[in-house]
Amino acid sequence: MTPAAPNDYVLGLALLTMGLPLLAFFLVFFLTRRSVGLSCFISLACSAVPLLCAWSLLLGHWRMPVPLLWEVVWMSSGGATATFGFLLDPLSLLMLTIVTSISFLVQVYSLGYMAGDPGKGKYYAFLSLFAWSMISLVVASGLLQLYIFWELVGLSSYLLIGFWHHKFSASEAGKKAFVMTRLGDLGFFLGIIVILLHLGDLSILGLNQNAALKLGPGLLTASALLIFCGVVGKSAQFPLLTWLPDAMEGPTPVSALLHSATMVAAGVYLVSRIFPFYQASPEALAVVLAIGAVTMLLSSTMAMVARDIKQVWAYSTVSQLGFMLMGLGAGGYFAGVFHLTTHAAFKALLFLCSGVFIHHFGTNDFFVMSRSGARGLKAPMICLSVAGAALSGVWPLAGFFSKESVMGVLAGLSNPLWLVVGLLGAAMTAYYTFRLLFVMWRPCESAEDPLHGGGHGEHAAWAYWVMVLPLIALAVFTVFLGWGGRGLEAFLRWHQEGVAEAHHGWLVWASVLVVASGVGLAWLEFGRAGAAQAGFLSHLPALERLFARRWYLDDLYRLLLDYVVYGFFSRLFTINDRRVVDGGIDGFCRGTAGAGWLLSFLQSGLLQFNLFSMVLVIALVGLYFLLV
Repeated sequence: MTPAAPNDYVLGLALLTMGLPLLAFFLVFFLTRRSVGLSCFISLACSAVPLLCAWSLLLGHWRMPVPLLWEVVWMSSGGATATFGFLLDPLSLLMLTIVTSISFLVQVYSLGYMAGDPGKGKYYAFLSLFAWSMISLVVASGLLQLYIFWELVGLSSYLLIGFWHHKFSASEAGKKAFVMTRLGDLGFFLGIIVILLHLGDLSILGLNQNAALKLGPGLLTASALLIFCGVVGKSAQFPLLTWLPDAMEGPTPVSALLHSATMVAAGVYLVSRIFPFYQASPEALAVVLAIGAVTMLLSSTMAMVARDIKQVWAYSTVSQLGFMLMGLGAGGYFAGVFHLTTHAAFKALLFLCSGVFIHHFGTNDFFVMSRSGARGLKAPMICLSVAGAALSGVWPLAGFFSKESVMGVLAGLSNPLWLVVGLLGAAMTAYYTFRLLFVMWRPCESAEDPLHGGGHGEHAAWAYWVMVLPLIALAVFTVFLGWGGRGLEAFLRWHQEGVAEAHHGWLVWASVLVVASGVGLAWLEFGRAGAAQAGFLSHLPALERLFARRWYLDDLYRLLLDYVVYGFFSRLFTINDRRVVDGGIDGFCRGTAGAGWLLSFLQSGLLQFNLFSMVLVIALVGLYFLLV
């Protein structure tokens, strides 16, 4: 499909959406950082205008006939070209609206959550930097441009996760996130190089239209899998999934921003963005499907034993990202994007609700929150319950419709194993979600309190209500967003073909049954009167320890670092540095000094000796030419 050039009005809106957060970052970070009120105003204003621009672009192009493309040649060498510009099509417009909406609500929420924090000005500067990076990633017209902002998103997340750098755990979490995502990004960059060398065109539209024609099957699959390495790192998929729960060390609004629909969802967006490219390689899609399934199951088991409320939602994010990739890997373009959209609303709501409790009670342990009177905070508790039900796939909330869309795609596959995995993941999601909800609603005085902490934190009424208002807005989206699935499908499918969802009557009932089973088990163990609130895994200590230790993945990484990286490569490089590099230079220096010492005998300082040496050399040279 041939794209059209945007008019000046559309181009102006795109430039405002992309440029204002960058302007806010420079103004706040370099000029107004010490003036907290002014910094907040600048950042909020430069977040509100892009929000209005994004919604205007989305609604104004709801029935757009062709994508809008504005680009310039950035670099050109031989037959290879890299462009820079804007690509506005249904997918980018939808994601642009999601990013700007979540960013604005998080900034409003942060006015209350970060009240009194001495680094509030710097915090808002980093939020603006992140918003600029993510918006620029979404509208990128070329793969190299997307990769640059992909890396800037990683930098912004590092700054935000480690914002409270005086805490050792926060500093370590930021470094862990940065390093582990870089491992995946290395594969992404190699994939870009392969495409550039063999295709010569890094434009996204060109890649989607021409890759299958110009690249052989083997090269196509190899480049797709290399790019998927970046997805594994950024979206915390197996085996690089353990950095995301540790990233909860950052402020809770950061958790909502990074882990609802923006940073970690960038990997899912990338697969959706070049979905025709992946469709041309069934082998690559099979890998996407398998990695998503493994990740969903592993992270769900981890969430079943976690007591930190933010870590439960972090594991859930990893699981749901795996579920989205399962939908995409099964060929369901719309199913994956639809679940990405609904997940953005209810996962941001879950994190922001959790932030209210953390801000109020001074602990992350939801057992302690419950005994401290969490259900007394009515608005956050109701919003938390709505978001949790949506995450579990309870009708008629948004999560029900998007999960059924993915289930329909899985049911259309020839191998029923994938549908079984999806249903199992849905049951586990319902269990760990309602485990948390039942504990929050029904405190149990006999439950153990390992933290021996908690208590009501000091907070002003205005801060509480500033945090509650974004919750209400997100709750409205969580309730009604699923009902717009048909319109969203028509909007997204105009240029993308994918596997149609299977419409089996039994599938809806099967999904409802597995969700009900997960909720029922959670109620028996945590919700009914007199429940011990221990869980069946407490009777299986080895299995519980396995899940709590994240399947010993971090321990495996520790062993790899100690014995492979530090024990072998670091030692090898140290030996090379000392004996080859330093030894070679030292040997050259000693040789130079020795040669100088020998040559010093030719210079005695006596004029007669110097003349004799000169005559002798001339005589020898003359004799050489005479004999030759």
